[in-house]
Formats: sequence, structure tokens, C-alpha cells
Amino acid sequence: MKISYNWLKQFVKIDKTPAELSLILTNVGLEVESVDKVQPVIGGLEGLVIGEVLTCVQHPNADRLRITTVNVGAKENLQIVCGAPNVAAGQKVVVATVGTTVFPLEGEPFKIKESKIRGEASQGMICAEDEIGLGKSHDGIMILPAETQIGILAKEHFKMDDDFVFEIGLTPNRADAASHLGVARDLAAYFRSEYEMPDLASFKVDNENLVIPVEVEDVDACPRYSSITISGVAVQESPDWLKDKLKVIGLRPINNVVDVTNFVLHGLGQPLHAFDADKIAGGKVIVKKVAEGTPFVTLDEVERKLSAEDLMICNAEAPMCIAGVFGGKTSGVDANTKNIFLESAYFNSVSVRKTSKRHGLKTDASFRFERGTDPEITVTALKYASILIKELAGGEISSSVSDIYPSHIKPFEFEVSYTNINKLIGANIPSAEIKHIITALGISATNTSDDTLALRVPSFKVDVTRECDITEEVLRIYGYNNIAIPSKINASLSYTSKPDKENTQNVIADMLTANGYAEIWCNSLTKSTYSKNLDEAIFILNPLSSDLNVMRQSLLMPALESVAYNQNRKNADVKFYEYGKTYHLINERYVERPRLLLLISGAKESEQWNQNTKSTTFYNLKAAVDAVISRLGIASYQTDVLQDDNFAYGIKYFRGDKTLVSFGAACKADRKQADVNAEVFYADFDWAALLDIVRKNKIVNKEVSKYPQVRRDLSMLIDKDVTFDILKGIAFKTDKKLIKEVGVFDVYEGDKLPEGKKSYALNFILQDEEQTLTDKQIENTMSKLIANLIGQAGAEIRK
Repeated sequence: MKISYNWLKQFVKIDKTPAELSLILTNVGLEVESVDKVQPVIGGLEGLVIGEVLTCVQHPNADRLRITTVNVGAKENLQIVCGAPNVAAGQKVVVATVGTTVFPLEGEPFKIKESKIRGEASQGMICAEDEIGLGKSHDGIMILPAETQIGILAKEHFKMDDDFVFEIGLTPNRADAASHLGVARDLAAYFRSEYEMPDLASFKVDNENLVIPVEVEDVDACPRYSSITISGVAVQESPDWLKDKLKVIGLRPINNVVDVTNFVLHGLGQPLHAFDADKIAGGKVIVKKVAEGTPFVTLDEVERKLSAEDLMICNAEAPMCIAGVFGGKTSGVDANTKNIFLESAYFNSVSVRKTSKRHGLKTDASFRFERGTDPEITVTALKYASILIKELAGGEISSSVSDIYPSHIKPFEFEVSYTNINKLIGANIPSAEIKHIITALGISATNTSDDTLALRVPSFKVDVTRECDITEEVLRIYGYNNIAIPSKINASLSYTSKPDKENTQNVIADMLTANGYAEIWCNSLTKSTYSKNLDEAIFILNPLSSDLNVMRQSLLMPALESVAYNQNRKNADVKFYEYGKTYHLINERYVERPRLLLLISGAKESEQWNQNTKSTTFYNLKAAVDAVISRLGIASYQTDVLQDDNFAYGIKYFRGDKTLVSFGAACKADRKQADVNAEVFYADFDWAALLDIVRKNKIVNKEVSKYPQVRRDLSMLIDKDVTFDILKGIAFKTDKKLIKEVGVFDVYEGDKLPEGKKSYALNFILQDEEQTLTDKQIENTMSKLIANLIGQAGAEIRK
């Protein structure tokens, strides 16, 4: 939001520099993001002075040139060669002295130098209005009134004060500060002074010749609608002062009527809309909602299909304006307009926000209506705009103010305690100071006891409804920097449940990131078409779109959308992880389940010149899953083949009836839905179940064994349905003390083997914690192991 320094000074007295004021505004909660110097004309008339032409004679060497002597208030007069046909002695003129840079309306800026023109010295330039940006005329030099003072700066004569624009990052709760008046109100409270409202004393109704009745059908969406008519206006270009005000804050002047509505909007914070009264069919205005799909052409010449929830300003036949958002193409003010109908309304913020979002329209009016305007200022703004329109466009006010306000919006009423305010702030602010700040902000305050105030909060303070809100108001005006930081901080020890959820999550996140995984955050809202169990789906009552109409039941589908997004942008090799929740409706109860998702797709490693690129496989994912399980200190669990429609194939780790993680290849149907062509492997961890196990883990410190390990390898032929997990279990049952690790380093299946068979090559790590193993111990253990593998798994040991 842009706020003009000079404009602010019309509402409140300011004796601070722009730099000082920017700090004050930030301190009172209106954060200034930047301060820019703005000049009404390019160059700001710097270096230009007012002079008087003392003599003017013909140039001896040029028929169209004159040699002038000009007094600019300096010790010596200047000799200036001038080619303007209207230059003459005795004129007051604008002079660009040597060294001045001139900024013409057209062409590049140029610097005035002392020179010779056709043999005669010239020490400056007498200026035309287009040469210094003050107008478009180039018929001759600017001739100023005879009483103009010589030697003063041109910017002083033309009252061209530099302005400064504050870019304020307005937070959504500060709707009351969305105007120059709102900002001035805060400054007045800070300076302990008063702010000034526009003078409405000159407002009067001239006649009742143009009365346009108004009917409000939806008072919930439009609680207040004020209007007036003005007849006989002359729509033309706005005067310079008004155009300058709007240009400074980045608005393009249009015409005197529309410019006044924008001026009042940014001045008082109340949006207005002017209609051509002669284009109001049936001579009647109706505020209502229209049928679903009704076509409507807006000011930007785009035809939009209206929703049955859009509030419209209509005439007797058709819609004219989207209420609080955007005007229509055919009902607005143009150069031929003679009579206008001026609207000043208070619209429901939720209704405007939904309509604005639905049509993708963001305007200065909708910005304010969405946050909440002041319902009590509509008539004030209407009268102020009427005075300005009469002043700038002529005409007569041809109706009384129509004000439809069936249910008055009451101020918030509640009590606050000085003690509680000081307790929350952490300082002892005098009671008188607290009350003065509250009343300076426009809030009515009455003492009901020595420690209690009864408040009536005006309607423009939409975010002040509780004692803590009042405390915030007091603190920001009193000054955060005025609250002393205590030298001693009291704290109490608190018990933290083990494990620390955030710390555990960060440990795993750091490990995954270190191994090349990127963390993603996907939207918890997704498409209902992704839900495989609609009975458990949680639907959004008021979805923003059909793509965001249900809470996700799995982390997979939003993650697959991220895969597709990356693959479509030539980033096919992805390794993702996400911490998130899934949402389910089970037995009429809402259930949230914390999950961890790992996902890989594409190449295992980036392309290199000295090696072939290999695609990721199930075993790359398994390595990551095992790393997570190991890092959490989970050692004992069972494995099984997955029977799950969410996976093309895979396995699961579980304890009892709780599945810790399911992982494998994403099924083709899911990949197709998300438009992913490449194979995707993913793991779905039950994060809550993992934390429960971690909570019960005990940390045991153990000395590294000083006795060496021994490795033995076995190659065997087994049935295809015998898994590595079965073989591993047989090995540990054979000798839990000596057999420490079991690994597989080769698997072969092919036509060279008997049907239904496969070849496994396993390695076994043996170690005794108390002594060095002897050959006899090793041979005995391996003999038992071979016998058990043959007897229990039907293995045929290959030698």
C-alpha cells in the first residue's frame, strides 16, 4: 500500500522528516518497506529560476534569434540568445541557468552550457512549458504574471514540493489503516495530537430533480448502501493537483469524476463507484444476486460468467457492476456523461473475497472490502466526493442522500483491566497514559472502577474485540522500544516427553538430505479422484476448486504430482522425502495420521563421462528404508511380501499387528493419474508407530570388540519361494552368539537352473566377544548352519 507524505500532512500535523516518519510508522505496526522520493515533474524543476527580460534586440547574424538581457536576481545579468517569437522586454520568464539539466516532455534530458550561438554568447535558456515538463505547448516561452517575484526558484513559484511515498506492508488485520486517514489516525495517537476529517460544511442538496430509487434484496451481503445523484456535470481532465496526488501513489488519472472517487478511496478508505445515471435502465438500482452463468462484460472488456453467489449492482434490466469488485463496461462514466449516480456502500467482506477470488479480480476496492471497511463512513465519503465533483466538474446535487441501513452495526463493547494490560506488556504504564492512547485511537473509554475501563470500539477497528487486542493497540502506540528488557529472565524447567518428536524428525531429515534427498511440502488438499476409499474421505465444505476438494488420504499422489512437475521440466532424477499427515473419517471421527514418505525415480546417479547411467531400483529404496530404521535404533521387526493395491510390488516391515513401513514400486494406475511415465519407488512410514518404538528403546553403550571377525561364504540352490529372510532367520537360530551378520551378495535365476529353483550366495560374519575364534569353532558352527539350511530350507549347498 502506497502512502504519500504530503497527503498525510492534510490529515495530521507532521514535523518529522520522511526518514524519521518511516521509523515511527514501522514502530506503530505499519511496517515501511521502502521510502521513495517522487517529484511532480521529472527533474523537479531543479536549477530553474524566475527571471525578468530587461532588453531584447535582434541578433545581428540570425533573423529568427533575439539577444536578451535577463535579471535572475544574481549580481550580474545574463545574456541569453532566444529563438522564441514571443520574447520581449519586461516579461517574467523561467530561466534554466548554466549547469542545469532540463527534462523536456519529448526527447532526452540535456544540460545547459555556456555557448556561442551565431557568434553571440548565451548564458542560459529561457524555457517553454514543454521543455521543462509543465505542459505540451511549444508555441513560445512561458510568460508569467507581472507580479511574479524575480530570483526565486521555479519549483517555489509553481509550488512543486517534492513528495515521498511510503510503501507499507499492510497486514490483513489492519483494515483500519488502509487509507491516508487510517495512517494519520495512528500518527495522531502517537504524536498525542488530533487528526482532521474533510470539511463537509459546503455540502448541500441543490434540488430533487434526479431521484433514483434503490432496492437492496440481499442485506446480508450489503448491510448498508448509500447513494446520491449529481446532474449537469462536465466530464473532463482533472486539475493538476488531483492528477499529481494520484500519480504519486501510482494511479493513472482518468477523468475528473473517476479521479475524485479514487481520491476519496485512498484518502478515507471508502471505495466509491460512479455510474452514468442515463444508462440506468428503468431508472432504478437493485442490489441483488443473479442467476448462475449470467454473462457480464467488465471494464476490462472481458465477458465473465457470474455465479449465483456474486452480489451485483443492477438496473431494472441487467447487472451493471460486480459489487465491491469491478465495474461494468456499459454503465461507467465517460466523456459524454452528464448525470451521475454515486454509490458508497458497505459490503460483506466474505462475499467480496469469494467473488474476487472466483473471477481472479484484485482491485483497490476489493482489497479494502475483503479486509473490512468502516460502515459508518459511507455517507461522509459520499458527501465529500459530491463536494469535489461539483467543484471540479460542475453540476448540481439533484437528490438527497439515500441511505439504506436496516440493521446498524454496533460497536464492540467489553471491559479491560489496567493491571492485565500491564501484565501482558511487562511494564508499568500509567493508567492515564493507557486511557489517553485508547481514546486517541477513536475508542470510547469510561472508567467503571480504578482498575477497569468499559470500552466501545468503533466499527472501523475490525480486529479489536478482546482485552489482548487492546493491549496490542496500547503497546504499538506506546512503543515497543520503550519497554525495557529485563536484566534477569525467570524460567522453569519443563519435562519433555521422550523422544523429542522434532529432534527425531530433524535427525532423520538431516540424514536423508545428506544422502541426496530433497524435502518437499505438498498441499494437504487434493482431488477426490485420488481417494481410493471415499467412505473415509474428508470433503471440504467450501472448496476453492474441484482440484482441492478433499483432504489427502495418502502422501503419494501429491508427491507424484511433484515428480511430474519436475520431469516435465527436464529434471527426471528425483529423490524426495516429506513429513506430513493423512486425514480420514472413521466411525464419524476425524483421524490424523503422521507419515513419512520416501520417493525415488529416474537415474541412480547423475550422468558421468566415465560410467554408464543406471536407473534406480527397488534395492536403492530399500537401502534408504533400512538406513532410516537403523538410525532410529529399531533392530527387531518382521518382514513380509506386500499384498496392497497401492503398490505394484513390495515388502513391509512390521511388529505384531502394526506395519512400520510399506515400500515398493508405485502401481501403474497411480502413475498414470499423476501423468508420470517413469517408474517410481516409494516408502510409506507410519511415523507415529516408529516414535512409539523409539520411545521404548534403551541406549546401551558397548565397547568395540578387540577380537577379530571371520567371514565365510556359502552358495546354495533353493526353491524360489524361499526368501532371504527365512535363510537369515535359520542362521541366527543356529548360533546367536557367534553369527553376527548375514548378507546376500549374489542372486541368480535362469534357464541354466532346474525349474522352480534359484541360486543364492550368502556371507556370514562370525565373532566371539570373549576370545579369538579357532578353526574348530568356525567349522563346527558352519557345519551346523549347513545342516540346518539343508533340513529347514531344503537348500542344496554348491561347492
